[in-house]
This record gives sequence, structure tokens and C-alpha cells, in this order.
Amino acid sequence: MAAPGARSCNLSGLLPAQTSLEYALLDAVTQEEKDGLVYQYLQKVDGWEQDLLVPEFPEGLEWLNTEEPISVYKDLCGKVVILDFFTYCCINCIHLLPDLHALEHTYSDKDGLLIVGVHSAKFPNEKVLDNIRSAVLRYNITHPVVNDADASLWQELEVSCWPTLIILGPRGNMLFSLIGEGHKEKLFLYTSIALKYYKDRGQIRANKIGIKLYKDSLPPSPLLFPGKITVDHVSNRLVIADTGHHRILVVWKNGQIQYSIGGPNPGRKDGIFSESSFNSPQGVAIMNNIIYVADTENHLIRKIDLEAEMVSTVAGIGIQGTDKEGGAKGDEQPISSPWDVVFGRSGPEVQRDNILWIAMAGTHQIWALLLDCGRLPKKNELKKGTCLRFAGSGNEENRNNAYPHKAGFAQPSGLSLASEGPWSCLFVADSESSTVRTVSLKDGAVKHLVGGERDPMNLFAFGDVDGVGINARLQHPLGVTWDQKRNLLYVADSYNHKIKVVDPKTKNCTTLAGTGNASNMIGSSFTDSTFNEPGGLCIGENGQLLYVADTNNHQIKVLDLETKTVSVFPVFRSENAVVDGPCLAGKPKTLPKLPKSAPGIRLSPVAASPGQTLQFKLRLDLPSGTKLTEGASSCWFLSAEGNEWLLQGQIPSGEIESISNQPTISLQIPGDCLSLEAILSISVFLYYCSSDSSACMMKGILFSQPLQITDTQQDCIPPVELKYIF
Repeated sequence: MAAPGARSCNLSGLLPAQTSLEYALLDAVTQEEKDGLVYQYLQKVDGWEQDLLVPEFPEGLEWLNTEEPISVYKDLCGKVVILDFFTYCCINCIHLLPDLHALEHTYSDKDGLLIVGVHSAKFPNEKVLDNIRSAVLRYNITHPVVNDADASLWQELEVSCWPTLIILGPRGNMLFSLIGEGHKEKLFLYTSIALKYYKDRGQIRANKIGIKLYKDSLPPSPLLFPGKITVDHVSNRLVIADTGHHRILVVWKNGQIQYSIGGPNPGRKDGIFSESSFNSPQGVAIMNNIIYVADTENHLIRKIDLEAEMVSTVAGIGIQGTDKEGGAKGDEQPISSPWDVVFGRSGPEVQRDNILWIAMAGTHQIWALLLDCGRLPKKNELKKGTCLRFAGSGNEENRNNAYPHKAGFAQPSGLSLASEGPWSCLFVADSESSTVRTVSLKDGAVKHLVGGERDPMNLFAFGDVDGVGINARLQHPLGVTWDQKRNLLYVADSYNHKIKVVDPKTKNCTTLAGTGNASNMIGSSFTDSTFNEPGGLCIGENGQLLYVADTNNHQIKVLDLETKTVSVFPVFRSENAVVDGPCLAGKPKTLPKLPKSAPGIRLSPVAASPGQTLQFKLRLDLPSGTKLTEGASSCWFLSAEGNEWLLQGQIPSGEIESISNQPTISLQIPGDCLSLEAILSISVFLYYCSSDSSACMMKGILFSQPLQITDTQQDCIPPVELKYIF
């Protein structure tokens, strides 16, 4: 059925009637009164001579979570439909998702309700389907999502704000609009009464919409959207926020997991490690066996005591807060979407860290949690446990100011501290303004470092340009880390898929690593290697290594700042079960996927007759100063795609226990050969570390051996050497 003509197709046509309804609802006391007012409103809107119709989804748009593209006037007839205009970077859009999840839990398509996400990108990076697909998985979006990359529906309906909800009746007729977050009560009220109203009139259809969830097609992954990472310089450990798995990992530098806390499902529970839960944790900071966690979607700051093996809540009440001042005791103070945390001191005379600085993305501010008594600049003495705003008005803007409360941030998402002079500041990755800013630890003054532009209200000054100060361009940076050894700041320029480096003295910003393409390639140099929306990073080994949470590649990458090489950090369990590698203890070994960067070597053809045995001798050399990783099983696999008969009765895999005594792989040609030609593939996976175990990596290589099967008995075939120097 084609869409009939509409008297208007933008939101302004709803405004007069809905405004009158909302004023009337302010005076309503009982739920019955509110229900009645909305029902009467629907009678009025439904009785208009011409419907206020939504445009059809344009042909050719890309869809997610559906079996095929959806039509408003074919598939959605007989449904109450909620169009969610969103962009996945937007914190307000993220805040709205729990309301939509709750609504979907209450009403299904059988009840007549369907939610459709209309992704209308702010940043160019957000127009790419693969990046939207990752966000759909990360935020557990299970309803259909359409990629309106050119914002055609947005423009036609004159939408002006992320997020915007439009509620449609069963004819594609617009009924309500809700702009921004925080309208859960109205959303449920309008939706429930609309379903009742049209059900009373027999216009609701119970047909199912073909849903095909992207997440159902994914293989298990050791890390899922890791958001942040930090180093414990005392104990030689890494702490990883495994955000998509809703857990915190404490990992030795050789990749062995010491603790896995929380997950795999979201939750909000304190207590012993085995019972504790998180919801999309981001920032982590560790000191003296205590980890503080920005438990982002729980709107909490959590404390992990590694000695007591207990988790507790130190700030937030578990509900999104709107308070932009603070000042209450931490566990009584509502907060909103904390995204990163870092330790600091309240003054130069203080001998130990007594402040936890918080990037409060939800209210666009920088907050402080007092870990001990102390004072902030221009503040009186504060009690231990106090949680309050330090900088930022709460308005979403790119405003620098000598007075911290008059400055404005736009979704600050990354923090790093340079306590030493002359810097004495917090560095802030301010994602929505695409800038890096500084906050003085002496007086709270907020200053610009790189990116953005001078107009504080322009949050669209983004790009990918190396340069000085305001001439540099970033795109939604999410992480920063300070290199005290070199006096340099590293930036996770997330939507440009790069790592950049800033000299705060000259304000010069240049690309350190990444090509700008969203992919997963370990190249021969920093600028040949690729990332996919890296979200966090930290410095380790006295400035030698830069650890990067390569979020959409579900990996931790290691950049050696001295040798200029990149590797993947292996993660494996202490019981020798490799988490992100090929050999899983106690399970049948299946051929894993080689890294895209793995070299392939095609060997000279070998002629062999049935019954004859071939031998392949591994002769692999590791880089100098490295050794095989203890506990992670380096191994080899045989495969023969299309000629699986070749492997019947063979030993298809084995371990490599020593680089000085590498195994010889044997293959006996079967007596009954189904083909006279075949290619035997030998895949090798090596896990190795530097001699001091400060950095570990996994490398792979593929040897392809063409075989020619002949009835003529061959002479003894010399062993084939499989040589490679990593």
C-alpha cells in the first residue's frame, strides 16, 4: 500500500495540539486523569481530516537487526511505531536506551508495538554501517535500525535534536514527539494509551516483524569492546575494562588473567568477586591493590579491593542523576554516566593521592571524589567521601574560562594527570567538541590545547588534520594519557581510528599510529597499522610501551615507542586455557583464524605417492630478547580445504613447547587418494614475550604446501623446512 498524501510531514504540525495536552497533564493528579487526557487527545488527532503522515523510508538504505528492509506503509501498518532518531556517540541517546529496553520488555510486536532506530549521524565516522553495527552490539539494541546516512528523514521531518522520538499510529500517522532524554513517564503513558486506543478500534495487528539480530551471528570473543586500560606500575599488572562483557580484568604483563570480576551480563551488585556485577564499565584506576571503576551505565563509581576480593559502591545511587553541583557523601550523591577516572592530589603539600578525578560525561563536567580529607582550589576543607563538581557549568559546549564553573565541556570521556610543573593540570578528551582541554590543578582554569574552534557553541569543528592548537582537527577523541618521560600527551582519536601525539608546550598535534581506516592490521610500522575506534590508552614500562584499548577490534594493542612496532596483547586464563588464541584446554582443537597481518609462504610443490610420509620441520626464529610465553600454548594446525580426505587418520595439531627444540610435523599420504593434486596448509601460532615479560604478543604464519600425488614410487623425500624470522 503506497503512502497517501499528507497535509504536512514535519513535527511542527504536532506542536499546537501536543503542547495543549502537556499543559493539561501538569494539572492532572491521578493516573486515571492522565490516561483520560491522552485518550481524548488521540481522539482529536485521529479525527483530523488528513493524517499527519511520516515519509516512507527511502529505498536503498542499509538495515540492521532485520531480515529485509522495512516499509512504513507495508510492514508497519497496524502497529504503534516509535522512531528513535539517534546517533551512537551521543550520551543523551545512550541515556534513552534503558527506557526503550524497558518499553520493549513491556510490549512486543505481538502487542502491536515496534521501535525502529533511525541512525542520523553527527560525525562522518558514524555514517559507516560497520561502525553502527558495532554500536548496536555494544548497547544491546535488539530492534531494527536503519542507517539514514544522509539524514533524509531527519531533514524532511525537521528533526533538530538527538535524541528525538516520534510515535506513530497504525496508519503511519504521527501522534507524539519527545525531544531529548528524561521522558520515560510520558513515553510509557503515550505508548500504552495509543495501543489501547487503536486496539479498541480494531486497528492493531499482531503480526511479527522479521527480526534477525546481528549479535546472534558473532563467535565468542575474549574481549568485547574494551573501553579503557591502565597499568599498575608497582605490581606489573594491567587492568582492562572489558566493557562489552561488563567485567573488569586484572592481567599480568604476560597476558595471564589474575582476576575476572563481573560479567558476562550487566548488573549492579556489590559483594564478593563471584557475585559482583557491572554495567558497561569504562574508566579504571589502580593504587595499592584498590581499583576504582567508572561503572558508566549504572551511574556509579565502584571500588574493587583485590586483597579482600570485594566490590563496593563509593559514589552514585544507581540511577542517572541530574545534579550539577554535588557535595553529598559519595554513596548518597547521584551522578551521571562517569566515563573515566584518574588519581590526583588536593595540593603539592599532600603526600599521597587523595582525590579521584571523574570525567562525568552525562552532565558534561569534571567531578572529584575525596578519598581522604582535603580541599580543592577555591574550596574549603572537604570531608572524606565528598563527591562534587570541580569544573564545567553542565552546559554542553566548548567554553574555556579562568573560572572553572563557567567553563563548558561536551561529553568529557578521557582523563590523564600531569601533576609535575610546569603542567600541573588534568588533560581532558572532550569527545563531542572534538578537543583536548586542560584543567589547572592550581585554580581550576580551563584552557584549550588542540582541536575544535573558538566559537564555544560550535560542536561540529571536527576532522583529521595534524597541526598546531586550533588548526589541528580531531574526531570524537575518547582517551588521553600523559608520557612523563617525554613530556608528551597521547590521544585516542577514536573516530579517526588513530593514535595522535601532542606536545603541550608547542600545541603541535601529529599522527603517531593508524592510517585513518577502520580495520585491524598489524603493519611493519605505526602508520601502516590500523585501529577501529580506540577508546583508551596508557603508558607502561617507564615510557617504552603504549597500551591501546582498540575497542571495535576487541583487542589490546601494544605500541613499542622505541622500536616503533605494534603487536596484539594476548589474554589467557591461568589454567592454560588461551582466551584469545587457538588452544582451549579440554575442548577439541579447531582451526582458529589467522591475524590479517600473518604472512603467507607458498612452498615449492612436492611429489609423493600413496602411503609415503612427508615431514615438515619448524624452523622459526623469534625477535632477539624474546621468549615463548609461559602458560599460553603456541601451536600448529594442519588443514586442506576441499581435500579433507588428506587428513584422515593424521595428527592435525600440536603444541610448540620450546623455540630451541621445535617439533617435526608428519603427514602420511592416504592409501586411497581422491585427487591427484591438493594443497596442505600449515598454520602456526606463536605467543611470545620480551625476556622481562613486560610485553607479550601473538604472531601467526601460514605455509602452503602444494602436493602432487603420483602412482610412481618416489625416492625418500627430504624433510621440508618451514623457515621464518619474526
